[in-house]
Parts: sequence; structure tokens; C-alpha cells
Amino acid sequence: MVYQHSVQVLRGLSLAVPEKAIVALLGSNGAGKTTTLKAISGLLPLEIGEIRAGSIRYLGERINDVAPHQLARRGIAHVREGRHVFEDLTVEENLKAAAYALIGRGLGPNYGLIYEYFPLLDARRTQLAGYLSGGEQQMLAIGRALLGQPSLMLLDEPSLGLAPKIVDVVFEALAEIRSRGVTVLLVEQRA
Repeated sequence: MVYQHSVQVLRGLSLAVPEKAIVALLGSNGAGKTTTLKAISGLLPLEIGEIRAGSIRYLGERINDVAPHQLARRGIAHVREGRHVFEDLTVEENLKAAAYALIGRGLGPNYGLIYEYFPLLDARRTQLAGYLSGGEQQMLAIGRALLGQPSLMLLDEPSLGLAPKIVDVVFEALAEIRSRGVTVLLVEQRA
């Protein structure tokens, strides 16, 4: 994988993620973990990045040149580092915006599950997302991704900057999400 037509970031990466598993890709800063997730979710070309050799396959199909929004609709959800919530919208409005963007209709069957996974969000439904703690924003970002009913969820450093107690809540939710049939690939700097 190459950025700006000249900066090689990854070479010779081979990765398989078994269906309905949680797989962690560990590595130091600058090792290419985030680039790997961006390649899978189709975001790499948006940052002037490209895959020069090899292919990415999802459910047996080559997806190297599929647009990010089409991959999201095919079941790949990408929760990027930095949480990326709409700070001026409430928790509830963030979820509604995600539902309409991802599936073009109402909140869908996963809506109630989000509050089951993350009860802290239930208590903050009408609060602006910009005033949530970092952990609550991470929960909201994961919840928004779940609304698309993904079969594969990519998470970029979901524990970054979170208190240990909140990290436990997030990873317990990920275990429950996996038990409901969602495959999870996450990247972390620390095991």
C-alpha cells in the first residue's frame, strides 16, 4: 500500500479474519494498522493511497475498488480512531443520522441493542454528543456503526484514551456483538 504515489506503508501483508471471530492486529505506531483498516473499508483512495499489488476479499469477493459507502451497505462498518461523532447533535440524533445514511430508512432492529450494550448512552439520549466523555463518544461511534447491521466491524484503537473501566465496558460489548454473529477486526498498540 502506497500513499501519495511514492510512500510505501505496507508490503506483503497477509491477513485472514475468520467469520464471527474477534481478531486483534497489534503493532507500534506507524506500523500500518490504520492503513490496513482504511484499505478494507475503501477509505484509502480518499487519502491518495492505493493498493499496488494483491487484493482484499470480503465474503469471497474482491473489493479493492468498491466505494466506501457501498462497502458500508454490504456490511463493513469502520469505527475510525478519534470517534467522529456529530458534536452538535444529541445522542439520539447521531443515531438517526447514521441510520438514514447507512440504510436510508428508520432506525432498524439494532437500535434497541445499542442501549442494551451501552446503558450510559440511554441515560444521555438528549445530550449533545460534544459534551459526552471520550468513552461515551466511543460507545456512540460503535452504536452508529451497528445501525448498518454489519457483518464485519473494523475498529481503530477503540481503547485509546479511555479509562480502564470504560475499556472493559467497550470490550464486553464487542464480545456480545461478536456473539450475535458480527466479525470484529480491531487494531491496538497495546495488547
